Amino acid sequence: MVERGGLWFVMKVKMCFLAWAFLCLCLGNSVLGVGHVKEVDMKGHDDDLVTDLPGQPDVGFKHYAGYVTVNKKNGRALFYWFYEAETQPDEKPLVLWLNGGPGCSSVGFGATQEIGPFIVDTEGHELKFNPYSWNKEANMLFLESPVGVGFSYSNTTSDYAILGDKLTAKDSYSFLHNWFIKFPLYRNRRFYIAGESYAGKYVPELAELIHKKNKNPSLYIDLKGFLLRNPLTLDGDDWRGQMDYAWSHAVISDETHKIIKESYDFYSNDTWSNKDCSLAVDEVFRQYKKIDMYSIYTSVCSSSVKGTSENSRELIFPSFNMMPRILGGYDPCLDDYAQTYYNRLDVQKALHCRGHFIYVGCSYTMLKRWSYSSPSVLAMYKKLIVAGLRIWVYSGDTDGRVPVLSTRYSLGALQLPITKSWTPWYHQKQVSGWLQEYKGLMYATFRGAGHEVPIFKPQESLAFFTSFLAGKSPPTQP
Repeated sequence: MVERGGLWFVMKVKMCFLAWAFLCLCLGNSVLGVGHVKEVDMKGHDDDLVTDLPGQPDVGFKHYAGYVTVNKKNGRALFYWFYEAETQPDEKPLVLWLNGGPGCSSVGFGATQEIGPFIVDTEGHELKFNPYSWNKEANMLFLESPVGVGFSYSNTTSDYAILGDKLTAKDSYSFLHNWFIKFPLYRNRRFYIAGESYAGKYVPELAELIHKKNKNPSLYIDLKGFLLRNPLTLDGDDWRGQMDYAWSHAVISDETHKIIKESYDFYSNDTWSNKDCSLAVDEVFRQYKKIDMYSIYTSVCSSSVKGTSENSRELIFPSFNMMPRILGGYDPCLDDYAQTYYNRLDVQKALHCRGHFIYVGCSYTMLKRWSYSSPSVLAMYKKLIVAGLRIWVYSGDTDGRVPVLSTRYSLGALQLPITKSWTPWYHQKQVSGWLQEYKGLMYATFRGAGHEVPIFKPQESLAFFTSFLAGKSPPTQP
C-alpha cells in the first residue's frame, strides 16, 4: 500500500497476520518469521532470473528477483524485483521505484497493482498482463526498503529499532552500488527515481545522497531526476492540506473545520496538548473511517477486516504523527489479492526468497518503531533543483490522505518562479488534469484518480511517465 502521514499502516491487513508479524519482530531475528538467514555471495544475476512464476502470462522480456546485501556484518539484505524493458532494454533508462509507508511493499503495490507488467488477478490465483506497464518505456527496478518491508530482512534484531529516513537512504544507496555489481551493464545508464506517498521523503533523501557521493567519480550514478506522486513533503503543510481537503470535499462539517483552524497549530510540536484540536481531528478520521480516505469516491473492500481503536488519535498519531491506510482503487480488494498471492510458498520459491515469509503489504511493526521522519524535504528540493535534476510531482485529486492541497501548499513554500501558469493537460483529447511549471519543477494533477493513480488512470499514467523520461511537458492542447 502506500503511505501515511508519516507512516502507512494498512488497517485492512488481517489482524491475525499483524499480530503474527509483530510477534516475529519482537522475538525473532527476522521481521516476517524466516529466522536467521544464511547470506549468499553475489556472483552475478543469472541465479536471480525468474523462470517459473506461478500464473505468469508469457512475455518477451526477462525479469529477475532476489537479494542484495547492504550490511554484511548484520546480515541486512534488501529484496528487489527487476523487469527489463519490453523492447530495447540496452538503450532505455533505469528507474528505481519505491513505495512508502514506511513499511509498505514495492512488490505488492507498485509492481503488481500499479505500474509493473503483472497485476495480481482476483483471489490471488493468477497474474494478468498489464498493457500499461512502465517497463514499456524503462527498465524498472522495484525495491523493498527498508529491511522489514516485504521480503527484505536483517539477521540483527536491533536493526529494526533504528529504522528511519536516513538509514533507509543509506541502505538504498548501498543497495544500488551492490546491485550494479550484479548488473554491470546498468552502472552507467541514465537513472531516475520514482515513488509515492511516504516515498516523498525516501526519494529526495536518496537523490541528495547520490548527488553528494557523485563527487567521487568511482561512485558516480548518472541520476537525471525524480518523479513523485501524492508525496509527503512538509509536515505542517501536509496536515493543513489534509484538513482543508476533508472540509472542501464535504467529509467534515463547517463547525469541525472551524475548530481545527482556530485551535490547530500545524507547525507546532505540541499540537495534541490542545484538547479541542485533538477532538476535532479525531472527528475527521472518524468520518474517513466510513469511506476510503485514499479514494474518497469509490467503494471500500467489504471482505477486509479493518482494525479500530477507541482512541483513534493514539493509533493514528503516535509520537511523530503517522497514519493508518485503507487502500482504494477500481477494485478496492487488490491488496487482499496481492497478500494472498505473495504468501504462497510456490510464489516465494519462484522469487528466490530466503526462507518462508509471512507476507504483509504494510508492516504495522514499522509504524511503531520508526525512529526518524524528516519534517521537511524542501531544502533537498532546492539543492537538487540547483543541481539541474528533473523534478516532477503529481497528485490524484480524489486522494484524501496526501491530497492535492497538501502538495500545493508544500510546493508553494518553495516560492519558485512560475514559467507556465495553471493549465489543463490532455490525453487522447480529454482533460486528464491540470499542471503548472516552475523554474526547476513541474506539478500536475490527475482528474478523478485516488492515491495510487495508475490503478485509476493507467493509460494517462504511462503517457505522463513517458513525457517525464523525455523531459517534455504533457500536451496542453487537445
